[in-house]
Amino acid sequence: MMINRYLDHAVLAPQMTRHEAIEWILSGIKHKVKTVCVRPCDITLAVELCRGTETEVSCVLGFPHGTACTETKIAEAKLYCKKGVAEIDMVANYGWIRSGLWNEVRSDILGVTQVAHRRWRKQEPSNVPVKVILETSQLTPEEIIKATEICIEAQADFVKTSTGFNGEGATEEAVKSMLQTSAGRIKVKPSGGIRDNARAQRFVDMGVDRLGVNGSSTPNICGGTENSNEKSGY
Repeated sequence: MMINRYLDHAVLAPQMTRHEAIEWILSGIKHKVKTVCVRPCDITLAVELCRGTETEVSCVLGFPHGTACTETKIAEAKLYCKKGVAEIDMVANYGWIRSGLWNEVRSDILGVTQVAHRRWRKQEPSNVPVKVILETSQLTPEEIIKATEICIEAQADFVKTSTGFNGEGATEEAVKSMLQTSAGRIKVKPSGGIRDNARAQRFVDMGVDRLGVNGSSTPNICGGTENSNEKSGY
């Protein structure tokens, strides 16, 4: 698979204007990335721009801190599905992870996956996959392993390293731990700090299924000219 088809092209900076969001979404479409990962306020815009292209729309939920009430996350998931997102990237409550509140973490994720895995649109062949962001820079290796197991129990489709907005992004150590723990039971998505083709390919060679990248880095990763204007946080 070509490297562009691994990419979730992030368009997430809170200060981004509507014009800038359109430019970044169109850049993702131009490079035929797997998804453009957008702010909730841009779902309708992104769905319209991506219609008829090879690029789908993913959206962040509970972003970037993961501390919203579970009921709020569930309501967000319902709204996003109805608006037509293809995938959801939710932030786990990593304060709860650090507290060892595993039942609460599991329920928080399961509330979203149960909503997202329903069939919302008759024309769609499948339900909406959920990627769970752990914010691995804030966790110990043991917490990363346990949180990955919890994501599997909560029926998530992917476990993901980072928001790109808090601390270090994806590290090879964290990704290796997630891959070994998953043992093929859940897909793994490194995100944060992946800004060139060599680093992207290194993670792909490790066995990941998706990559979260700053929209400004997509041209460079795909073999074009790097844009140093990194607004998305990735």
